[in-house]
Amino acid sequence: MAVIKAFRGIRPPADLVKQVASRPYDVLNSEEARLEAKGNEHSLLHIIKPEIDLDPAMDVHDQAVYDKAKENFGLFIEKSWLIQDDEEYLYIYGQTMWNKTQYGLVGCASVDDYLNNVIKKHELTRPDKEEDRMKHVRINNANIEPVFFSYPAHAELDGLIKNFVKTNIPEYDFVADDGIGHHFWVIKDTALIDKIIQLFEGIPSTYVADGHHRTAAAALVGKEKKDMNPNHTGKEEYNFFLAVHFPDDQLTIIDYNRVVKDLNGLDKDTLIDRLKSGFEVELKGKDIYKPESLHNFSMYLDGSWYSLTAKQGTYDDNDPIGVLDVTILSNEVLEPILGIEDLRRSTRIDFVGGIRGLEELKKRVDSKEMKVAFALYPVSMKQLIDIADSGNIMPPKTTWFEPKLRSGLVIHALD
Repeated sequence: MAVIKAFRGIRPPADLVKQVASRPYDVLNSEEARLEAKGNEHSLLHIIKPEIDLDPAMDVHDQAVYDKAKENFGLFIEKSWLIQDDEEYLYIYGQTMWNKTQYGLVGCASVDDYLNNVIKKHELTRPDKEEDRMKHVRINNANIEPVFFSYPAHAELDGLIKNFVKTNIPEYDFVADDGIGHHFWVIKDTALIDKIIQLFEGIPSTYVADGHHRTAAAALVGKEKKDMNPNHTGKEEYNFFLAVHFPDDQLTIIDYNRVVKDLNGLDKDTLIDRLKSGFEVELKGKDIYKPESLHNFSMYLDGSWYSLTAKQGTYDDNDPIGVLDVTILSNEVLEPILGIEDLRRSTRIDFVGGIRGLEELKKRVDSKEMKVAFALYPVSMKQLIDIADSGNIMPPKTTWFEPKLRSGLVIHALD
């Protein structure tokens, strides 16, 4: 059964929240972060991307970068740009995009739930990325950024959340520069907090939607602290980490597409001829073609769009991994035809989140940077949950969730 815990959040004053709140650390590089934080001393990027305040030539994994994160976090506290709540609360985080609002329950997840697989994963993590975030958690003694979780929709729990947001004024309510609305409520009613915690115990599992490295880092630092504490009781704050939990029926996964630098020595006609063994290939012309359903792909090559529909036998409906379109594309195209065997390491392939639109695929091919592009139909939440429940791992770059969580609305201290 899943655990959620109230905590004393560290939050910006309402008049500063829009300036403090930032995109997550892993969706922009150091130079983008410098530009985004330029002229804004309140931006959380000074804590989660602290290299922006140091020499651009410095290695982002240098100890001085982590030290700067701690220094800046302390400065934000000292200047009251971040203030800790007096009592333990739960919070609600609403996000509005494309005229749709999703509501997440903000509380602390359990380190033990992660270690015992009550919190289920669908991606592999890289040790170097885990260690980077672990250093950040250790030196700040806090989860500066939340992780993005989902849970099976629960009528009573979700009804309580919806009723609360209808009858209470949000603490924060702003539209970020990208047009996404962010709304944040503080639940102070102890009876309601207790009821939510009780209902959450009836949820068998939660699922990492986005932020596998942050999740692993937070849980592993918690375990480190447990192992180093001879008087450990299980109630210490380090046993928990910051998460936003959304019901699965409110979330949107969008497409995650691929662009390839060359045709592996093939010409256009030979590539198309070879594709016909696994796909029904149809020329669509110059207008952008978007995949219409699972197992239908679009390809952009030499100024034209094509529809590729996978033939029976190229996928297995009874295999949660084998039925995925990313698997079909890898097994039928990327590996045998284009010679890309390792999606994680190959320098001949790149990945484009669907938030950029299929125009981005066209642009990158037309510019001659890439030779061919493939657009995929989005994965469903059911597919994600089926894979996590079965203990399987999705191929790299399968899911792209939008909107992303804004960092800086609330922080969790580990003591």
